[in-house]
Amino acid sequence: MSSAQESLRRDFRGDIIEPGDAGYEDVGRSRLAAGSPAYVLRPRTVEDVQAAVRFAVESGLTLSVRGGGHSFAGFGTNDGGIVIDLSPLAGVEVVDPGRHVVRIGGGAHWGDVAEALTPHGLAISSGDTRSVGVGGLTLSGGIGWKVRKHGLALDNVVAAELVLADGSFVTASADEHPDLFWAIRGGGGNFGVVTAFHFVAHPTTDVFFGKVVFPQSEAVEVLQGWAEYLRTAPEELTSIANLANPFAGGPEAPVEIHVAFDGDDAAAAARAIDPVRRLGTVVADDVALMAYADVLVEGGSPPPGIEVLAHDGFVDREAVPEVLQILAQVGTSPGAPSIAIRTVGGAVARVPSDATAYAHRQADLMVATVTGGPVAVVDAAREGVDAIWGKLAPHLSGAYANFLTTADETDVTDVYPKSTYERLASVKRRYDADNLFARNHNVRPGQMS
Repeated sequence: MSSAQESLRRDFRGDIIEPGDAGYEDVGRSRLAAGSPAYVLRPRTVEDVQAAVRFAVESGLTLSVRGGGHSFAGFGTNDGGIVIDLSPLAGVEVVDPGRHVVRIGGGAHWGDVAEALTPHGLAISSGDTRSVGVGGLTLSGGIGWKVRKHGLALDNVVAAELVLADGSFVTASADEHPDLFWAIRGGGGNFGVVTAFHFVAHPTTDVFFGKVVFPQSEAVEVLQGWAEYLRTAPEELTSIANLANPFAGGPEAPVEIHVAFDGDDAAAAARAIDPVRRLGTVVADDVALMAYADVLVEGGSPPPGIEVLAHDGFVDREAVPEVLQILAQVGTSPGAPSIAIRTVGGAVARVPSDATAYAHRQADLMVATVTGGPVAVVDAAREGVDAIWGKLAPHLSGAYANFLTTADETDVTDVYPKSTYERLASVKRRYDADNLFARNHNVRPGQMS
């Protein structure tokens, strides 16, 4: 046994799961990617995380950090390396009721958070899936059903507790390690293991949620009117347009406009949502009042042999008409991928672009496509999907890290504009000069001047 292994077994009090151990097959993979790590480490304390990081440094093995395990790119696992699985660190606690400050463990899932905060009448702007991890979503953005009113998930973070590459434990906030605090809000998992976040929650009520459905033949008119309206709609209203839903007919599917109105005032909700209903011929409308926690959907794991191919990009205002024209055509054509068009703006756009490492503040929309199926099916579809994104590329700006299945240099350039990347690289040099935390959309440590 090596000295690194001896130190791990002496200092690490959590679960050490290795190939051949009971449960390894389940924990070796992440939700969206297969893997065969040499060690899956499940820490119970911050001290365990520190021991796990020291082991990674001493062993020289590839390190992955897993929160919820929903990374399309498979960052939450690897082959032959170490996975720090934060799932035991999942507590949710209101630590300052007056300011609505909530401390959330780095291994918590958003469904757990929503349920824990409901009795307090509080919520946090998050994603839209219960099983998505707080850490992965927050570190790279957090676009969900409250985004236009309450901003990205990372906009509501006031502090984070991290274990750094040297094994030290720090708190990052506006007052402590402010450069690190800037970097982790958008810079992904490049800078350390976040063992807990401190969020400011907001008082919440039930919300009006559901979808308004239009015929496929009205896609162009509905999408253009929808995007135009959402620019001036009440910020309580957030919306997603779906085309080519594979469970509703693929390219034959109707246009689905999903809406979430952040409030329980029926009259105000109607005033906000009725302009959407007037965009075309409504063939279905299931908008209803429900608890915010019930809005979040379950997120499944694809069975073995199923692959997912995802792309995304941001759309600035002047490019919206052309992008929607392309998507309406693509989404109603044979072989169309599933298409989701998300509204942003509102509270997101009021934050200066350089205030956090999430730089895509002025975009009107975020577009994502997903193709899934057996590997042979996805491989056969790849050329067509690439052609779609080739048409879209001249009209897009940047990319959202959380919805990408790849992490090459082009992706990193899209996620981080040049000035953002250079600033991140400087912070990386200070806190992770040897690039221990490289399983992400990786920012390499900047060169010393």
